Amino acid sequence: MAKLDSKVPPGPLADKWRKYKTEIKLVNPANKRKYEVIVVGAGLAGSSTAATLSELGYKVKCFVFHDTPRRAHSIAAQGGVNAAKNYQNDGDSVYRLFYDTIKGGDYRAREANVHRLAEVSVNIIDQCAAQGVPFAREYGGLLANRSFGGAQVSRTFYARGQTGQQLLLGAYSALMKQAGAGAVEIFPNEEMLDVVVIGGQAKGIITRNLNTGEIRRWAADAVVLGTGGYGNVFNLSTYARGSNATAIWRAYKRGACFANPCYTQIHPTCIPVSGDYQSKLTLMSESLRNDGRIWVPKKKEDCKKNPADIPEEDRDYYLERIYPSFGNLAPRDVASRAAKRMCDEGRGVGETGLGVYLDFSDAIKRLTENGVRERYGNLFDIYAEITNESAYQTPMRIYPAVHYTMGGLWVDYNLMSNLPGLFVLGEANFSDHGANRLGASALMQGLADGYFVLPYTIGNYLADQKPGSRPKTDAPEFKQAEDNVNSINQRLLSAKGTHPVSYYHKKLGQIMWTYCGMARTKEGLEKALQELPALREEFWKNVLVPGTGAALNQSLEQAGRVADFIELGELMCRDALTREESCGGHFREEFQHPDGECKRDDEKFAHVAAWEFQGEGKTPLRNVEPLNYETVKMSVRSYK
Repeated sequence: MAKLDSKVPPGPLADKWRKYKTEIKLVNPANKRKYEVIVVGAGLAGSSTAATLSELGYKVKCFVFHDTPRRAHSIAAQGGVNAAKNYQNDGDSVYRLFYDTIKGGDYRAREANVHRLAEVSVNIIDQCAAQGVPFAREYGGLLANRSFGGAQVSRTFYARGQTGQQLLLGAYSALMKQAGAGAVEIFPNEEMLDVVVIGGQAKGIITRNLNTGEIRRWAADAVVLGTGGYGNVFNLSTYARGSNATAIWRAYKRGACFANPCYTQIHPTCIPVSGDYQSKLTLMSESLRNDGRIWVPKKKEDCKKNPADIPEEDRDYYLERIYPSFGNLAPRDVASRAAKRMCDEGRGVGETGLGVYLDFSDAIKRLTENGVRERYGNLFDIYAEITNESAYQTPMRIYPAVHYTMGGLWVDYNLMSNLPGLFVLGEANFSDHGANRLGASALMQGLADGYFVLPYTIGNYLADQKPGSRPKTDAPEFKQAEDNVNSINQRLLSAKGTHPVSYYHKKLGQIMWTYCGMARTKEGLEKALQELPALREEFWKNVLVPGTGAALNQSLEQAGRVADFIELGELMCRDALTREESCGGHFREEFQHPDGECKRDDEKFAHVAAWEFQGEGKTPLRNVEPLNYETVKMSVRSYK
């Protein structure tokens, strides 16, 4: 059984991080040059980590399966990044951001990690502004803010509707500066396929060059994963198609515990599915809910009408009605379930009936069309490109979709997994969001981990590693890991079945969305746990992967990722079945209050569930880390 020691420092919550930094072990500058760190991933978490560690003096190798870090999925984030700077003088504070995040996650996050995140959030904005990130500004030049779901203050800094892109370009510039100085080596088109464990510690990785097919070994003193989330297990999601779980899944199979895999984020403002030909879904930023009003017709017979022909008195602005305190800025899980209820009642709009309106007519009257265009123009352009409709003239149609995963590899306060030497950042870990992430907190966490947390905490681990003692790549553990990668690839190539990889990814997505999506039941999850092993068996017998492993082969890449997704899907359903409560994005229909809200069971489930791999074909072991709340009192979450 894995030992889950959170390593949360003692003392008052507000003093933990400050005090911990003064007591943490240090590596002197001359010795930093003797340590080598591998960073896998070059999104916000990976790029910021690689740049900062190299600036401190460590040797860094950064691996990214794209041809450039600029293609990392962080670039797709639209709405903004949270920070408790209280620029609007509206009552914000570090404590309020901490509390909103704990409450937003339905009291299923670790207090100490969340408070630290709120503390360092104030530094993120200064860091990024210094890099030249073009945050929106007020007329007088001060940085502007807007609101996001789950908050009653304006703390979200933004760059129109392309905040992720601008923040990533800032981190990328820092990374490339270090690469130009020879302090970071960047390896593009290189996919990590295994972790090398020597003496119980992560000491390297195995990669495949996606252009040549070459399998390579890499040794280091520590390994950092900043590889993003696993939402593409559902096939249709707002993730880029290349986003995958292989890095963290292969690490799980080497002993790193996988925490809370059933916690997946459903985002309420996605463009609805239009057909089974789609390969991904497109998000409309949550920032739109600042000025857009969400509604459905009160009468079922009005659902097929032109929305302009439905009078005001026949419209149900249901979020404003049900949650008057937060209105259209209710948290994502709450707003998503409310939209589903409206559609389940038969009041959904659009051809499929799976849609609600996001209406800007009031905002256009208040701000003028140019005013709305200034704030959200590129988002309206994206909507028009996909739907061939102008949201300035008719309401957008939106519906919930998979957008983020709160689960991930278990990490302690140092962001190190239970596998020593393996650090996990951003969306790839489980640590900061509980059962539901508040909007604009993903960018905050990725940058906080990379710029301000790991650069301190990794030294605490490396200080106990003898400088220059990292293993050679001819160690037997490297050969064993390389053989494992070759075995998986050869097995995929030799199947010679009749169905392409996409066929199985689509079938997996249908099972996952039906039984482990926005709503879950015991019966459905048990059915999924029957269908998924059968799908896995069929996949390995009948998948078609043309070509060879010794060259560019995108089918082989995709096959390995889908194979991992199928296994991860089983773990997600197992976790969801075991967690007999509703909390945040994990909604078990059997556990709900009369008004349809989540019914938690704090007595039995106020803990992190961290699953430990026990071997192929064996049931994983469920470890538990209790969540002890010293500052916040667990209560029924209300946004009314």
